[in-house]
Parts: sequence; structure tokens; C-alpha cells
Amino acid sequence: MFTGLVEEKGTITAVEDLGDSVRLTIRGPLVTGDAGHGDSIAVSGCCLTVMAQNSDTFAADVMKESLDKTSLGDLRVGDEVNLERATKAGARLGGHIVQGHVDGTGRILDRTPSEHWEVVRIALPTELAKYLVVKGSVTVDGTSLTVVEVVDAPESWFSVSLIPTTLADTTLGTKVPGDRVNLEVDILAKYVERLLGAQEKKELA
Repeated sequence: MFTGLVEEKGTITAVEDLGDSVRLTIRGPLVTGDAGHGDSIAVSGCCLTVMAQNSDTFAADVMKESLDKTSLGDLRVGDEVNLERATKAGARLGGHIVQGHVDGTGRILDRTPSEHWEVVRIALPTELAKYLVVKGSVTVDGTSLTVVEVVDAPESWFSVSLIPTTLADTTLGTKVPGDRVNLEVDILAKYVERLLGAQEKKELA
């Protein structure tokens, strides 16, 4: 489990095509410092397993399912990614509960700068819009953010406000309109939907 609080920006140093998968090598001295084989690290919101590591880089395999449903397949050598180690039991939950299981990708529509923050609008798949609520939580490229506005139709999109720290310390500070981002909606919303659906079926039975 993660919290959506990005620990550092890492850099892709190698992309190895394995046919039906890709092996990424990522430089991230902070998250690699205490990483071991089999540990989980969120890479721009995708939970990946450490396959090998040294003092400042680690390698992780990305399966076809992840390549199909996330933006990891777009990565090239030199690209930056957001990195977060799995949270420790008993640690402060500064963001929200993040699984590292990407629900889909969105696209940056536009950015509106202000003196101290920046509002970013992001298009998202229509089927995901129902899980977003104003003031609720959403994960964008592994970053826990608060939803400012959400629109369901005719084109589904939502907006978030990025504070200076987020702009400086995550890759969201350099994303431009048209860029793809990984989205994970709040797991609590999906559980509520599942429970209500089961209750409705029970009542109709």
C-alpha cells in the first residue's frame, strides 16, 4: 500500500523489450537505498516489484496488462517518473490509501497558472468519472491530489490544484497538454459501489 506522497523523481536509465513485457531500470537513490529483491515501489502510480538493484538504481518488469492500461509503455530513457516506497505499518497516512493499481489513463487538457498554484484539467475515461467527487481524493501519476471540479458529460474531465511543492517535486510540474497520466480512483468508492450493488440484488431477489 502507498499514500500518494511522492518521495523523489527518478530517471529511466534503460528500457529492455522482453517481447510481451518490458524491463525498466530506474535511477532513484532515495527509494533504492533500502530496497531489496521483491520489494514494491510505485512508479508514477504503478506498483512494481524490484527484480534487481544496486546503490542508486533498480530494475522492474512491466507485464503486458500494465503496458496496456498505464502510460509506462510510453517511457523512454531519460524520462522522469514519480517514485514512492510502500508505506510502513504505523507510518503517518499523509495522502490517502493508494494501491498502486492503475484504473486507467487520462490526458492533460490544459493548465491555468496562478501566482502560487496551478489548476490542471485532466480528461478521463467516462466509466471512471463516477468515482470522483469534489474534495475527494484521486491519484495522478502516483500523486495524491484533491479533486477541485468534476464534469461527467459531454466529455468527462476533472481538475486539481497543484501547490508549489507538487510542481517542483513531482513530474506533474512538467506535464503539458496531451500528455498521458496514470489514474487511480479512491478504492473506498469502488467498495461502496460493490456493496450497494450486492444489496440491490439481494432486495430484488
